[in-house]
Amino acid sequence: MKQIGIGAILGAGVLAVAMVAGAAQVSEGMFSAAQAKRGAAVFAVNCAGCHGADLEGASASALTGPDNMKRWAGQTAADLHARVRTMPYGSPGTLKDQDYMDATAFLLEKNGLAPGKKDLTASTAAKVQIAAASEAVKPKHRLTVVRDTSAAIAAGPTQAELTAAGAKTTDWLFTNHDYSGQRFVDLKQLDKNNVSKLRPVCMYQVGDLNPFEANPLIYRGAMFITTKDTAISLDAATCRLNWRYDRTSRTPASYGLKMHRGAALKDGKLIYGTPDGYLIALDAGSGKVIWEREVTNPLKTGGGFTMAPMIFEDLIIVGPAGSELGVKGWIGAFKISNGDIVWRFNTVPNKGEPGADTWPNDKAREEGGGAVWGSMTLDTGTGRIYVPVSNPTPDFEGHLRVGDNLFTCAMIVLDVRTGKLLWYHQITPHDTHDYDLSQASPQFTSVIDGKPRKMVVAVGKEGLLHAFDREAREVVYKVSVTTRQNTDKEWIAIDKTANGERVCPGAIGGVQWNGPAFSPVTNALYVPAVDWCSMTRDPPEQSRGWLTAIDAASGKVRWQYQSQRPMLAAVTATSSNLLFTGEVTGDLLALDANDGKVLYRFNTGGPMIGGVVTYQMDRKQYVAAVSGGTNAFWRTQPGSATVVVLAIP
Repeated sequence: MKQIGIGAILGAGVLAVAMVAGAAQVSEGMFSAAQAKRGAAVFAVNCAGCHGADLEGASASALTGPDNMKRWAGQTAADLHARVRTMPYGSPGTLKDQDYMDATAFLLEKNGLAPGKKDLTASTAAKVQIAAASEAVKPKHRLTVVRDTSAAIAAGPTQAELTAAGAKTTDWLFTNHDYSGQRFVDLKQLDKNNVSKLRPVCMYQVGDLNPFEANPLIYRGAMFITTKDTAISLDAATCRLNWRYDRTSRTPASYGLKMHRGAALKDGKLIYGTPDGYLIALDAGSGKVIWEREVTNPLKTGGGFTMAPMIFEDLIIVGPAGSELGVKGWIGAFKISNGDIVWRFNTVPNKGEPGADTWPNDKAREEGGGAVWGSMTLDTGTGRIYVPVSNPTPDFEGHLRVGDNLFTCAMIVLDVRTGKLLWYHQITPHDTHDYDLSQASPQFTSVIDGKPRKMVVAVGKEGLLHAFDREAREVVYKVSVTTRQNTDKEWIAIDKTANGERVCPGAIGGVQWNGPAFSPVTNALYVPAVDWCSMTRDPPEQSRGWLTAIDAASGKVRWQYQSQRPMLAAVTATSSNLLFTGEVTGDLLALDANDGKVLYRFNTGGPMIGGVVTYQMDRKQYVAAVSGGTNAFWRTQPGSATVVVLAIP
């Protein structure tokens, strides 16, 4: 899912074997060499495409190494085998029972255990204990300063500037432009008559091969971008480096939290979370570290930060990703001055908290998922923050967590200053399809049935857009934005059929980390989505994408653009009725917002799965887009993280 993508999900179940490092602590001879050889063949066909032929990690996490999945220490190979059965991702339980046991034996051998004479069985697997791993390395830091922009940045943006971000044309202050998440900019210099004249002005190569999902921020001529290990400030018109802060994570890149979706700006600080669990505040002008705070530890709790935080007043709002890595989800607020915790809301409740009775027992809740990695929005007038919560775990084995499993797959509405729950709507109770809710965005106002209504959108991997009245707290309309089939069936029921059934969207289909844009000019929502089905699984090469235009008043579909590959990049709308977005093929697109006609196409050189923004500097309108790596699951051409800036010469 998600936020974190397919790599972390695959790694979550199987990574337990990575903890077998230090095999002297583990019983030897619990599987045969012949069984491990059979397991190698199973792995090569079903797992190597994501985890690597040598378990080194590709789109999914590495399955060897002492620093992976410390939380599994003390558990058994039987526990590991139970998790292996949740694979292949999107089609759990579809291999033969013996294949799963053989694959477990192969993973144990690859992590240092010596084979014996007898095959591993369900009874003997319970006797193989997983040993503890070494402690993670300490993060290392390096700052390169070419130009200090402190004088220009000063102590901004202020709260007043952030609140007024929706009207800004020179800045892009949030990952989705403003608190409402509309991704709409009132710029008209580029229009359908001249957009074909766009040409690249400059580009900056980050030097990162991981999935590049971040949205750039723009403030007073500086562009800020982040990856899992790097924060960078560039001149937004020339791509010249201002400063670059590199930080070596304490967990390996193959751990599963490879992607990064952006940062936040306020009061002269650039603030972001790291996949290894830190919050960091840098001086936005110089790149110097102001403070850093360990908030969570992936090796102990399974989760780290991939989402872009949101800042309001003196609060940083953020939550950890990694449902499949053992997270018991939460969203919290931290002081911008030093990172101290202010409040925390448990998206999987503790015992005695509201919603705890929707889980069968304490064990199910302890690693129940409910991570937060998608896009939040804030109504600054009411102080209400709208948060999308991801899936429960185990993803597909609903019989292990009987109940609705609150607050997973739900939009929760909190008081931003206290974290108090005001209301919620669970989109997918008792999810067994890995249908993370990825968006509680955008917010907008539209005249519906003759009266203005304050709305908010919730949508995610289930591919069904829900439009809510924020005041009445009710669903006004629902719209499918991709193929939907068998979404109401439990995975365990589907698994027992003779040949399985197609489930659409599949576990990485629907709307991912980039959600809808809204244009008040056309009064329409523009929704990117993935069209891919699982179970009797469609090959990734057959996956398609949609960009759907929806009338914001009625919920009727106005038009759809079909891409030959998934639509994963952000969408931005302008007042000249242009839409900017990108394709996994690497093409940056400009479309007519009225009918979806493609007006411009430019290949950026790598898959586009991140931000596309537009802004004005010195009376010239620019478009900036990111391209680079994506999950290997999509079988795309590899790309290196790159920022491309375009304008009319």
